[in-house]
Amino acid sequence: MQAIHQPLHRQKQAEQRSSQTPGPNRGKKPDFRAMIQNKEMQSALGSGLLMLIAWGTAPYLATLSIMLYIVAYAVGGWTKAKEGIETLVKDRDLDVNLLMIAASLGAAAIGYWNEGAMLIFIFALSGALESYATERSHKDISSLLALKPETALRIEDGQMNLVAIDDLQPGDLLLVKPGELIPADGVVYRGSSFINQSSITGESLPVDKVVGDEVYAGTVNGEGALYVEVTKSAEGSLFGKIIKMVEEAQAEVPDSQRFMERFEGIYARIVVGVTLLVIAGTPLLLGWTWNEAFYKAMVFLVVASPCALVSSIMPVMLSAMSSSARRGILFKGGAHMENMARTRVVAFDKTGTLTMGTPQVTDIITAEHIDRAQLLAAVAAIENISMHPLARAIVDQANKENITLQEAEHVQALTGWGIEGTIKGVVWSIGKTNVMESMQSEEMKDSNVGDPDEHGVNHVKVYSEWGDVCSRLEGEGKTISVVMTDGELVGLIAMRDTVRPQAAAAVRKLEAMGVKVAMLTGDRARSASVIARETGVSMVYADLLPEDKVKQVQALRKQYGPVLMVGDGVNDAPALAAATVGMGMGLSGSGTALEVADAVLMNDNIEEIAWVIGQARRAQRTVKQNMCFAITVILALIAGNFLQDVALPLGVVGHEGSTILVILNGLRLLR
Repeated sequence: MQAIHQPLHRQKQAEQRSSQTPGPNRGKKPDFRAMIQNKEMQSALGSGLLMLIAWGTAPYLATLSIMLYIVAYAVGGWTKAKEGIETLVKDRDLDVNLLMIAASLGAAAIGYWNEGAMLIFIFALSGALESYATERSHKDISSLLALKPETALRIEDGQMNLVAIDDLQPGDLLLVKPGELIPADGVVYRGSSFINQSSITGESLPVDKVVGDEVYAGTVNGEGALYVEVTKSAEGSLFGKIIKMVEEAQAEVPDSQRFMERFEGIYARIVVGVTLLVIAGTPLLLGWTWNEAFYKAMVFLVVASPCALVSSIMPVMLSAMSSSARRGILFKGGAHMENMARTRVVAFDKTGTLTMGTPQVTDIITAEHIDRAQLLAAVAAIENISMHPLARAIVDQANKENITLQEAEHVQALTGWGIEGTIKGVVWSIGKTNVMESMQSEEMKDSNVGDPDEHGVNHVKVYSEWGDVCSRLEGEGKTISVVMTDGELVGLIAMRDTVRPQAAAAVRKLEAMGVKVAMLTGDRARSASVIARETGVSMVYADLLPEDKVKQVQALRKQYGPVLMVGDGVNDAPALAAATVGMGMGLSGSGTALEVADAVLMNDNIEEIAWVIGQARRAQRTVKQNMCFAITVILALIAGNFLQDVALPLGVVGHEGSTILVILNGLRLLR
């Protein structure tokens, strides 16, 4: 009974741990509990509560009321005052924090304690909301950091030793117990289990893993024990690359935000200058009393401060990056999210991006006197020693059909052509179709291609037909291996890289958004055109070397505008760097491609590209809405102050209320 309950207990542990990982169905709504737990939010709410108590006691205990107001000022304004003073001392610059503290102290100086406290409270509240957006974004982007395994059980000389992750090397054999984190990228050496890998790929359901399957560091093992052979060191693992990207994402800000930060300093000086001019100049020029001038100056200082304008960008970008991370799209910074919104062309690499990157056998055509299973068994036995992708495709096909491989002897590579081996005294040769050229002049008995038999095999009876069959298969974008026995051509094996299931839908969605789609590939034009027809890509550029891809990306940028390049290989890295935004494939992508990329599609689901462009555009629209709204409110309140005598409480509510509204508008993108 204990043996039965133990796996169930482990499974519950795995489920509990996996429930903490960021998957596509998690975190759909803002977490209000986390919002309340934010320290800045607690300070803001404490300040607001003290303000209400002080306001309530003012008619009865004036001294106590003022003391409570002072405490409310300190609780709500301490953090912002500290930031403002640091900016003034270190950068010799003014910012919006110092303006707000000055305005609240000015309001208190002329007896408007409640208005000053309200200003502090609402300003602290808006700052807390922005802080929450930042924390939420960093949590969604970097929640993987909490999943970083520290140790692993390494098997050495039959003994299990607990070692640090950094000590693991490719080739090490690890034991991963049920419910534990996978400590390193590797392949399953023995055992089977289900793995919750939503933290890496965004998949909502656990994935079954058996011998030979890849597993990733930071994912959660299910109920079965796994023996895993390490394939990558800690820093070279996909998990390690994600951590590096997270660090870059947290450090980088959009260009628009950098501009806003520079603008804030200039604008703050102008506001302070006008405030001093109103205090000193209007009594002389307009005959205002000193109290009247000081009051209007304080109102101006409040309503003219660029709080809402400054908060128009980062909460929006952080929220957009956060929601994208939950969909399995990781950005290195807000600048790339901003550039993503301007995308006019998406350029896909073909192999490994629009296609799966692994060829599969599509046709096995034999001469009339050769049995299909016999040919496949012989070819697979000889190709079994090769690691060439085409060879592996043939071996995989034999395994799928449960064909027992025969013993091959005297196997050797034939330079520039293929491979050769002997099976039961018969020499089998497998290689390129260029051997067909030497057979074109041979005269064979008259016959035609036969009908498919029960296995779907076309038996070719004459050599004169082989060339036509090769042409037909190559026209379908397939790569062909010629099979010969003792110099006689006995069969063809056709293979082709398979199109990703989401590729056609991804292209349709992009074109429906008005985004042009191009394919850049080093493959032959004939193969590229076949994939283009299947996926619906209209612009195809084939036979490209890496430097040619760069030139083509530059040409597309010049002709159409910003280009998003999507690729997975080392040869795509220069093009990824040349594009406006480079996006790497997280699962199948090379380390070089991930290093260069500005964003990574963690689950390799290219159908999500249309969604993330749409999300970036929504973020851009939200920023514009926020900025237009903020500028309108500021101008209206400034005009009202000098023309209609806006009261300080109304100025506080109008200005700080607009700040909260633009932040909340940005937080909508967290959904």
